[in-house]
Amino acid sequence: MRRVFALLTVVSLSGCTSGGLADVPLPGGAPRGPSYHVVVEFADVLDLVPQSAVKVNDVTVGNVEDIWLAGWTASVRVRVSADVRLPDNATAAVRQTSLLGEKFVALAAPVGEPARGELSNGDVIPLTRTRRTAEVEEVLAALGMVLSGGGLGQLQTINRELGTALRGREDEAREALRQLDTFIAGLDAQKADIVRAIDALDRLSARLAAQRETVGAAVDALAPGLRTLAEQRGQLTAALDALGRLGTVGTRVIAASRDDTEASIAALRPILDQLARAGDDLPKAMDFLLSFPFPPNITGAIVNDRVRLHVTIDADVASILANLLAAAPPAVPRPPGPGPRLPGLPSLPLPTLPGLPPLPSLPPLPTPSLPGLPLPTLPPLPPLADGLPIVEGEAPLGAAEARQGGLDALLAGGLSR
Repeated sequence: MRRVFALLTVVSLSGCTSGGLADVPLPGGAPRGPSYHVVVEFADVLDLVPQSAVKVNDVTVGNVEDIWLAGWTASVRVRVSADVRLPDNATAAVRQTSLLGEKFVALAAPVGEPARGELSNGDVIPLTRTRRTAEVEEVLAALGMVLSGGGLGQLQTINRELGTALRGREDEAREALRQLDTFIAGLDAQKADIVRAIDALDRLSARLAAQRETVGAAVDALAPGLRTLAEQRGQLTAALDALGRLGTVGTRVIAASRDDTEASIAALRPILDQLARAGDDLPKAMDFLLSFPFPPNITGAIVNDRVRLHVTIDADVASILANLLAAAPPAVPRPPGPGPRLPGLPSLPLPTLPGLPPLPSLPPLPTPSLPGLPLPTLPPLPPLADGLPIVEGEAPLGAAEARQGGLDALLAGGLSR
């Protein structure tokens, strides 16, 4: 029986040796079933070996099938279960199960960027998306350098001096640490704004670098101006000093004339009120003054070298005499006695217009007798010039204004004679 067991053991070991111990699946390894292969590039795989585990979130989902060197880059082909879904921009890292544990490949979704696509058979995770953890040997070597005189004596000196500086100032140091904690918390809360400001500064630096020649030319062009300013420094200083004295004098003058200025402004207030009350009448009057004696819209009545007018003459003699009597000077008292008789008024010749029937002649008016009132003698009305063109149309002024204006001009001409 012992011989049979030994024979079976030798046969088993020989079978394992022929296929390779690396091909023997490890306990707790990757699950069997459908899978896909991915090639991962590492700068250093440390002591990673085939059949090592491939994990996602610390769960074994595959194993390492092969490791080879391509130039200065280590390429690792891994087998991943088909049930695992990873983005096409996934990351990979060589990690360690414990301080002295085995190495494995950890696959994960990208951090800091959105996931894109889906990882599939034959994809490659490049060197830019892979990393490795620090080895225990590297940590111990760095610690050995510190302990072997690399900085331990300096740490002791720093600790002693720090204790001497803080002795008796514990409360102030604690308050400073508390304020530092508040400051750091504020910086952390404004992390996005700080990053945005740094990005904007980076863009500004890039633009300045692209325009380095322009900036250099501008700086070179500033040299003559700075030289001129340096030469005129005394004059500029004297001008600023004089400006200061002028400001002092101006302040004193304004303070001394404040009451008079307020009084002048108060005196101008009625004038300004009247101007404001006049409104747009003053601009209209100024507009009419520029074209006096014609209205501003006289241009609408000018045709070639003629002006279209519509004239209406009211030759009511009774109204004329009534106006003359109303405008007569007051009577001068005279001693009682028979007063002189006024001569009879001559009949007024009425003008005739072409195309109009002749006006009927008026009977002679009775001669009034007023004591002590010498009445003026009314001269005959001047006849109108023959051939006066009368063109029918719209006059710039109204009918009443035209009639009154013509009558006033007629009376003024008669009285001036």
